[in-house]
Amino acid sequence: MKGNINSIETMGLVDGPGIRMVIFLQGCPLRCLFCHNPETWSQEKNILMTPEEVLKKAMRYKNYFGENGGITFSGGEPLFQPDFLLETLKLCKKENIDTALDTAGVNNHIGNKEEILKYVDLVLWDIKAIDKEAYKKMTSKDIEESLEFLRLCQKLNKKMWLRQVIVPGINDTEEYILKLKEFIKPLKNIEKVELLPYHTMGIEKYKKLGLKYRLAQVEAMDIQKCKELEKLLLDK
Repeated sequence: MKGNINSIETMGLVDGPGIRMVIFLQGCPLRCLFCHNPETWSQEKNILMTPEEVLKKAMRYKNYFGENGGITFSGGEPLFQPDFLLETLKLCKKENIDTALDTAGVNNHIGNKEEILKYVDLVLWDIKAIDKEAYKKMTSKDIEESLEFLRLCQKLNKKMWLRQVIVPGINDTEEYILKLKEFIKPLKNIEKVELLPYHTMGIEKYKKLGLKYRLAQVEAMDIQKCKELEKLLLDK
């Protein structure tokens, strides 16, 4: 078995706790308006590696992980390659490597998500949007599968970080943040909530790939305003 990998970052500092090796898997069913990695959408072959090869590479960096670092599986959408993901996670756990899954929770309803989550220490859940209409507009897909995944994480009592990209003119209002706050309030095991400011650094990628960038007229999110919205979200 081989996984289709877009790239590997060996010293990641923002995709989970500590120093992490971040594995960006190829393929994603979503088409998020704000996506800055369109090169990960397709299933065209990129770097092909077996779970054993991934583990071998990880072991070279294990000493850098320290007490709270480890491996984060990102994408694309890592659940889009569920069999490879599961086997790689199993190998990581045999070596006591901390594992995180950066995901929107979607892979076209393939049924082994619960088995995958058994080997995941932390879920970084990308919220996208919190109602059906906004989610469809943001991602081009329905929200239900993502919510099913959230319910599964709650059922399994899985440790989570929540992330929401804030895009000017779409969800950068106090009204939306207060709705998001109510959405998050009943959830368990939420260690961290982050509002991520939308940026325009992916535009050149779209040009190179011959893809239309649908937020071409939207400026980068003001970082200070994003911090103020995050304060509103986190205030008790």
